[in-house]
Amino acid sequence: MTLALLLYARSRVLPATLAALTGIALVAVWAAWWLQAQPRFDHTARVPVVVLAPLLAAGVIGTGLYTHSDELDRTAVRPWWPRRLVHLLVLTGLAAALLALAVPGRPDEFGAPAMTRNLLGATGVAAVSAALLGARLSWLPITVYLSAVYLSAPEQPGGAAAFWAWPMQPGPQAGAWVTAVAAYGVGAVVYAGRGARPERR
Repeated sequence: MTLALLLYARSRVLPATLAALTGIALVAVWAAWWLQAQPRFDHTARVPVVVLAPLLAAGVIGTGLYTHSDELDRTAVRPWWPRRLVHLLVLTGLAAALLALAVPGRPDEFGAPAMTRNLLGATGVAAVSAALLGARLSWLPITVYLSAVYLSAPEQPGGAAAFWAWPMQPGPQAGAWVTAVAAYGVGAVVYAGRGARPERR
């Protein structure tokens, strides 16, 4: 069993994925601390950290969904969807825990809840992208979307923007949570069912 887990981890480049997620979390801790140390700091100054760190983590998770043995996965006797689902859930849970610790305080604004929500939504989009475009390009759609939202989101939270501009909303916004959780649910189902799109080497 241990050997099987080690082989699985190597085939899915899990050590590199975990190292990258840890590095992103450490950079997010530094950035959040630096912003808090500025004399004109308020809760909105952490928006770049709350948007960018989940984007980077989702890109790492999406890229980490690549498999070198997609032919073996499709012809296996046992279905692979439970393994793929657990794989995605474990990486998401670990990234959420690490990033939530990077922004302590003010949970009602741009703190741990907003960071966790943004990670869920971004990872869901990356998972769908891995299934449709391939794991190596899974970071592209969410990067384009978050960049557009970051530049166009209204200053006042709530309203219809809570649904389409969910990454820029404070933590308690229910509409933003609905959209992000729905995106993650769709991404998890699509990826678990289909796996990452096979790519030519």
